[in-house]
Amino acid sequence: MTDCPVYGWQEPPIQTAPAFASSAGQEAVDLAARAGLTLDPWQQHVLRVGMGERPDGSWSSFEVGVNVPRQNGKGGIIEARELWGLFIGGEELILHSAHEFKTAKNAFRRIERLIRACPDLHKRVKRYWQTTGEEAIELHTGQMLRFIARSKGSGRGFSGHCNIMDEDMILGDNEMDALLPTMAAIPDPQIWYLGSAGIGGPSVQLGRLRRRALAAIEAGAPDPSLAYFEWSADLHVRECPRDCDKHDDPASDEAVLKSNPAIGYRLSLPKVANERATLSPAGYARERLGVGDYPSDEEDIWKVIPKETWQALTDGESRAADPVAFAIDVDPERSHASICVAGRNGEAVHVETIFNQPGTDWVIGKATELTKKWAPRCWVMDPGSPAGSLIGELRDALKVDPDDDSDEPQLMAPIVTTKTRDVVQAVGQFYDAVAASRIVHRDDAPLATALAGARKRDLGEAWAWARRGVGVDITPLVAVTQARWGLFVDIEEPDEEVEPWAEYG
Repeated sequence: MTDCPVYGWQEPPIQTAPAFASSAGQEAVDLAARAGLTLDPWQQHVLRVGMGERPDGSWSSFEVGVNVPRQNGKGGIIEARELWGLFIGGEELILHSAHEFKTAKNAFRRIERLIRACPDLHKRVKRYWQTTGEEAIELHTGQMLRFIARSKGSGRGFSGHCNIMDEDMILGDNEMDALLPTMAAIPDPQIWYLGSAGIGGPSVQLGRLRRRALAAIEAGAPDPSLAYFEWSADLHVRECPRDCDKHDDPASDEAVLKSNPAIGYRLSLPKVANERATLSPAGYARERLGVGDYPSDEEDIWKVIPKETWQALTDGESRAADPVAFAIDVDPERSHASICVAGRNGEAVHVETIFNQPGTDWVIGKATELTKKWAPRCWVMDPGSPAGSLIGELRDALKVDPDDDSDEPQLMAPIVTTKTRDVVQAVGQFYDAVAASRIVHRDDAPLATALAGARKRDLGEAWAWARRGVGVDITPLVAVTQARWGLFVDIEEPDEEVEPWAEYG
């Protein structure tokens, strides 16, 4: 007598989805089978629920999240959904993005093989675009499936009917800001997130989806726009009693079956046992049992200056009195720039973001206008930052004919460049002034956002503002720090090349 096969859970331990009247999921399952892709029951379940439809035929779920350990077969779900969108759903543009280019390219090759192997589908293809970075499948009827690697700018300008976000455990605000707005003009769009357990800071978006799903489950009411499926174990913690039956033993087969629906299809318990013997306990829990690390929005913001401290310095009527100092900062991608001001307000210093706009072509014009209007004591710029490339252009723009017999042109306002020691002094002075309530502001949004996402970078025994690993535009914060420093600096000191105010790269 042979042993009965053992299968993983075909429905996940964590699931929520809005109600639906019908589903296009079975069409996707059947089409995949025609292309030679036989789906497991759990994959079919995700498609049927995730592609649920309201009575009017629109998607019941705008967002669909699938969180499952590696090697279980999430790629089959992606391929079935994309095949349906191309050949049945009539979705004009499907964007498939991954964190790494090689992952996106592999996904293109997989679905290309499926289509080429099915004559009925292959004959409908006008072209397979195989240029590096431009991989796509285009039909004679105009539908297109594009494959891209995610970045802050990738996907801008495309209006995707469906976005497939692979490797969603590495998905943050920058990528979402680039890709999600592409769907704004689409009447009935859908976005799919697929990946494995969260890995901490990079898993910002996955953490948000998971919190929404858990909140819906706890409330006993589905999220109105999210279908979420997670296969994971809920492991014992130190506080568990010996006879705890509410949590999972990481060494048990049940924990594996609960978190790996492909057991019995493409995975087996003996293979998983080998992984458990080789991996670290934390690595095994994450990679095979789906136990992730998910950042929360509250944990990930206001790390340097507390929100309450900053808000306590708000004065909606505050103004900067003469003399004032201005500063310019540009982000590493040169996608945004800020001009900020500092000036006295009684015993405190008023700081404010004057301009925070896309690009850099506007900076010199605005700086010239501000100089003519305010006659600032100085402009502060960091020659080691992206803004350093604008120093020469600003100097030329501020030149005027001399009032005396000198042949040398004069500047409407001095341009002061930072020095190595200023990096430590300026940031420290700004931080101390906030702590001592000697800063006042009008709670402008760009500056508040920058402070919320600010991080420290070690600089010797002190620190400066860091950009690496920061998911927000901190140019307003860097610029107000420079401007405040410029309000007190001795302008007669000679300039020298210096370390940047913030870490770039």
